[in-house]
Amino acid sequence: MTGLQYIVPLAILFTCIILRWQNVPVIDQLRLTVFDLYQQIAPRAYEDVGVRIVDIDERSLASEGQWPWPRTKLSELLYRLRANGAIVVGFDMVFAEPDRTSPSRVIDDWPQSTERDRIAEMAKALPDHDQLFAQFIKGTGNVVTAVQLRNGEFDALPRQVGNFSAAGEAGRTLSDFVPVLPSAAKNLDVIEAAATGNALVNVSPGQDGIVRRVPLMAAIDHEQPGIGKPVYPTLSLEMLRVLQNAPKTMLVRMSGASGSTRWTNSEGIASVRVGALTIPTDRAGYMWVHFTGHQKDRYLSATDILNGSVGTDILQNKMVLLGTSAAGLLDLRSTPLDRVIPGVEVHAEMLEQMLLEHFLTRPYWAAEVEMLVLLIVGMFFILAVPRLGAVWPAVIGLAIATSAIGVSWWAYSHKLVLIDPLYPIVGLAAVYLATSSLGFMRTEGERRQVRAAFANYLSPALVAQLAEHPERLKLGGETRDMTLMFCDVRGFTAISEGFKSNPQGLTRLINRLLTPLTDCILNREGTIDKYMGDCIMAFWNAPLDVENHAHNACDSALAMRHALKKLNDQRKQEAEQANEPFLPLNVGIGINCGDCLVGNMGSDQRFDYSVLGDAVNLASRLEGQSKNYGVDVVLGEDVAKRVDDDFALIEP
Repeated sequence: MTGLQYIVPLAILFTCIILRWQNVPVIDQLRLTVFDLYQQIAPRAYEDVGVRIVDIDERSLASEGQWPWPRTKLSELLYRLRANGAIVVGFDMVFAEPDRTSPSRVIDDWPQSTERDRIAEMAKALPDHDQLFAQFIKGTGNVVTAVQLRNGEFDALPRQVGNFSAAGEAGRTLSDFVPVLPSAAKNLDVIEAAATGNALVNVSPGQDGIVRRVPLMAAIDHEQPGIGKPVYPTLSLEMLRVLQNAPKTMLVRMSGASGSTRWTNSEGIASVRVGALTIPTDRAGYMWVHFTGHQKDRYLSATDILNGSVGTDILQNKMVLLGTSAAGLLDLRSTPLDRVIPGVEVHAEMLEQMLLEHFLTRPYWAAEVEMLVLLIVGMFFILAVPRLGAVWPAVIGLAIATSAIGVSWWAYSHKLVLIDPLYPIVGLAAVYLATSSLGFMRTEGERRQVRAAFANYLSPALVAQLAEHPERLKLGGETRDMTLMFCDVRGFTAISEGFKSNPQGLTRLINRLLTPLTDCILNREGTIDKYMGDCIMAFWNAPLDVENHAHNACDSALAMRHALKKLNDQRKQEAEQANEPFLPLNVGIGINCGDCLVGNMGSDQRFDYSVLGDAVNLASRLEGQSKNYGVDVVLGEDVAKRVDDDFALIEP
C-alpha cells in the first residue's frame, strides 16, 4: 500500500497535466464554461462609440418585400445611409448572384416573340442593377463588402484589399496559424471592385455553437506564387482600417518577434496592428469578444431608413453595419449572454471593443501557470496527506482553491485577463481524493490488522480504541510499567486422568473454564498474552495505557474466583444428574507489577505480541506459591502497596 499511496496519485496528477497540455475538448469546454460565467456575472458595460446596425428585420421584410431585395433598393439604402452621415458602411451579407430584377434578366424570362426582341433591345440601354449598385457603393465611399469562407471546392479568390505583413517566426507564414478553409462565397466582381474594403464575416462558433472568439484573419487554401495562401481580415478589422484611412497592409506581430515577451516555446500570433491601434490575439489570431449582450440602442430598422421616418442626422459620424435579424435569413448566433442574437451584432461588439481599446485576453503563459499550480499543490497533497492526515491538507487545499477563484475573478474584472481556476481545482480534487482514499484504505487496513491481532486478547473497548488510534501501538517493543497475572488450574493432572477415553470432553472442559476467566480479564481492560494448556498469562497497561492497572488485575482475580464458583456449581449439578463423580476446579493466581519489555516477540517467520522481564517471572512464581500459602491469589509486594486501600489483604 505504501508504494500505491504515492504511485496512484502521481499517475493521476501527471495524467491531468498531460490532458491539459493536449487541450482535450472536455477540458476546454470546462474552461469556457467558467469564462462564460464571468461574462454573465460582469458583462462589458455598453458605451455608445458610434456603431450602429441597420437591420433588415422582419418589419423591413414585411414593408419592403421578401429577400433578396432588388439591388436598386439596396442602392437607395446606401444613398440614405450616406445622406444621414454614415462614415463607414460594412455589409454582413454576400451578393454572389446577379440581381434577378435587372431589366435584361427580367426580359430573359419572357417567352420568345417579336415584341420581346424589341423590348430587349430597348432594355440594353437601361442600367444593370448590379452595376448601378456598384456605382452607389463607389459613390458612397468607405464601403466594406463581405466574404464568407466555407468548405467545398475552390472556385475563385475574392478580391484582397486589406492584407497582412507578419513580423517574427522566421520560415513561418500566417496561414500556418490562422484558420484555413478551402473556398469562399464572394461578391460579384463588379461589386467587389467598387468597394473600399473586402472582409470576412465568419464568426466561428465553438463546438457547442457559442461564439466567444472571432478570428481577426483567415486564409483560403489556395497557394499563390510568391505570396502563399491569401489571408483576409475580418469585417470589424477592415472597417477599422477604412475608418482610419490606414495603409492596406496591417502588421501582425508573432510570439517570437523582436520586442515581444515570450514566456513559453509556443509559436503563434500575438497581436495585429491596424493604423494606430494594436489588438491582442491568441496564437491562432482570434480575438476574445467581451459581450455587452443584446442592445436595442445599436439597431435601426432598414425600412425606417428607406422611408425617411428617422432623423436625417441619426447616423451622423456613425459606423454602420448592414445585416439581418430575420430568422428566415439564417444569421442567428449564440453567445455567452444571449441564446439567439443576430450575427451582425457580434461584429458590432468587436468594433466597439476596438474603438474603446477594451480587449479581453488570455495570455500565452496562462496555461503554463495553471499547470504549474496543479503540479505544485498536487505534489503537496501527495506528500502531506500521508503525514498530516486528510483534514489539514483539505483545509489548505480549500484555501488555495478559494484564492485561485479570487485571483481569477480579479484578473477578469480588473485586468480583463482570463485565467482558468476550475481545471487546477478539479485536478487537485482528483489527486486529493486519490491520496486521502488510499490513506483511508491504509488506515482501515491497519485497523483490521489490529482488530484481527487483538480481538481475542483485548476487551472490545480496548480493541476499538486501538483500531481508532493504531499509532499508539508500538509493536517494535517498549518498556512499560505493567501488571502481570498467571492463573493455573490446581490438580489438573488428576482431573485429566478422568478424560483419557474422552479427549473431546477434556477440551470442552478447558474451554468452559477459560472462557469465563478470560471474560473477567478482558472486561477489566486486560490483555491475554497466551494460553498454556490450563494456564492463562495476562497483563495490563499494554498495548494501551490503563489507569489503575494493578487494581484492575486484582478486581479481575476476584471476578475469576466468582466465575469459577458459578462454573463448579453448574458442573456439580450436571454430575449429580449424570450420576458421575464430581471434581471441583480450583485455580491459583499470581499477580505482580514492574517494568517489562512488551512488543512483538519471536522470529521473522512467526511472532506474538508478548511481554518479558523479571516481573513476569516473579508473577509466575507467585502463582506457584498460592498452593503453599493455601490461598487462591498471591500478590507481589509492589501490587500490595498499590491496592492496599482498595482490597482486604493478608500478609504472610
